[in-house]
Amino acid sequence: MKAIVAVDSNWAIGNKGKLLVSIPADQKNFRNITMGNTIVYGRKTLETFPQQVVLPGRDNIILSTREDYAVKNARVAHNKEELLDMVGGLNSDEVFIIGGSSVYNEFIDECDTAIVTFIDKEYQADSYFPNLDEDPNWEMVDESDEQVYFDITYTYRTYKRK
Repeated sequence: MKAIVAVDSNWAIGNKGKLLVSIPADQKNFRNITMGNTIVYGRKTLETFPQQVVLPGRDNIILSTREDYAVKNARVAHNKEELLDMVGGLNSDEVFIIGGSSVYNEFIDECDTAIVTFIDKEYQADSYFPNLDEDPNWEMVDESDEQVYFDITYTYRTYKRK
């Protein structure tokens, strides 16, 4: 599995149920990377999407502990074991964990790659992604040239589990 995430310089990912910032080029990059693959995310993340509609062109799996939870055009997993069974036959390069923080934290140990948009700025935040720079089990293996969107500077980083 792979994690794909946008973080600020403190590895924050969100505040009050919203992304910290919206960068059109990063959204396009996310779409290009995940299109045609399986994406895994939590119910709360889905609830932040416009009209709570799943992302098209991808196999959407939503994590929810609610037994009666159903989502149009998506599968629902109720726990980690159920999700791992659902994706068990897939190539791990085709499964992306896309959030939120509790889902990232639950599945980061199942991931062998993390695709990180690293935003060189600090935002007010209440949810975080694990800091891979401080984790001895991970190493950054690639970093793009700096990108700029108005006053925001960011890079695309790839981390691999050692």
